[in-house]
Amino acid sequence: MSQRQSNGIHGPAVELNLDGLVGPTHHYAGLGVGNLASQRHRHKPSNPRAAALEGIAKMRLLHGLGIAQGVLPPQERPLVPALRFLGFAGDDAAVLAAAAREAPELLAACSSPSSMWTANAATVSPAADTADGRLHLTPANLTSQFHRSLEASATMSVLRHIFDDTTKFVVHDPLPSATGFADEGAANHMRLAPSHGVAGIEIFVYGRESEARSAGGQFPARQTLAASQAVARRHGLRSTRTLFLRQSDAAIEAGVFHNDVIATSNEHMLLVHEEAFADGSAALAAIRDSYVAAFGNEPVIIEVPATTVPLSLAVETYLFNSQIVTLPDGGMALVCPQECREHDATSQWLDRVVSGDNPINVVYPVAVRQSMNNGGGPACLRLRVVLSPDDLARVHAGVFVTPPLLDDLETWVKCHYRDRLTLSDLADPSLLAESREAVAECMALLRLPHAACRL
Repeated sequence: MSQRQSNGIHGPAVELNLDGLVGPTHHYAGLGVGNLASQRHRHKPSNPRAAALEGIAKMRLLHGLGIAQGVLPPQERPLVPALRFLGFAGDDAAVLAAAAREAPELLAACSSPSSMWTANAATVSPAADTADGRLHLTPANLTSQFHRSLEASATMSVLRHIFDDTTKFVVHDPLPSATGFADEGAANHMRLAPSHGVAGIEIFVYGRESEARSAGGQFPARQTLAASQAVARRHGLRSTRTLFLRQSDAAIEAGVFHNDVIATSNEHMLLVHEEAFADGSAALAAIRDSYVAAFGNEPVIIEVPATTVPLSLAVETYLFNSQIVTLPDGGMALVCPQECREHDATSQWLDRVVSGDNPINVVYPVAVRQSMNNGGGPACLRLRVVLSPDDLARVHAGVFVTPPLLDDLETWVKCHYRDRLTLSDLADPSLLAESREAVAECMALLRLPHAACRL
């Protein structure tokens, strides 16, 4: 069967959710500066097997709801070439041993499986929004965090294999690796439109103009305005349908390192905390005015007050890092972390939303605790790609989720993944061998070239 004939999606434009698979070296090194969950679980043992199976279970749920669902492979870790580039010499075992002895923080960074959080993989503009009528993807350079910057070249390579029809898709190079162009991908990008297939309004959220934030805060602002503007220019977006909003300093200091920790959107609906943006109500007014000017009616904006869900609770539960998806039969579902049901305030708010006058009519709590422990909720684990049926048929079919593929991936995880990992294990040459074998087998399952994940 052709690789371009088996995704089974027909009808109007849909949103493909591409989830990242958790890698075999999933660990808690506390690498995420400004990420409170990452810091809180620093140096604790992790369970890579449970982490990967939780992610696969979430994909199975979405696929069962009729959502177009795909999967992105993990990247090879530990990344020995990066360690060699940093001056560690010898065979692989010697490199790992030297890094563990002399710079364990570098070994942890070069072992991070953070490509699992594919909301940071790229910024995506659907064909309906762009000047040339093609889908545009700009892989994020992720330069604000060393361990994440290691992902960019492999992410670009994998995306170019998946979206390889250049008549329909453009996968750009990442932006320059410079402080002023720090780009964190779709985690700082939202889109509003009456439906997925209609030309929409793209909203870029940034934390600083270009250089480091100088307000004296303890946490850095990651996304720059210059990076967001460059992506918008590359994608050929109309200025009248493009907004640039700044994160509030209060949100960043509360642990909102990306906008998707405090706001999310789907079609004509925006879910946002009242303290998300620096300009507060003026930012929401700009969104509303832009939508009305484009479409003649108002979007549905659900603004959650701090008196209902304080910033600290929003970050603890990752309420806003929920996935909001359009169901095939109409209405929307909110896929939230299980933690949202474990706190009275967020659980009661969810009940009010489902019974209220808005598109969300069902809530699905999911357990992704291993990811949550490192600061990544359900929405962190997926990249949203809006595609027409014709364009969807041109996507590499090997990454599309089917029940047999999910079964194979579960078997693959149980065969190759450890159920306990500590930082000291990262120097184990057998872990490197296990990881390389696992990644190679995963690439084969997805019918992708092995070399694409090794850059």
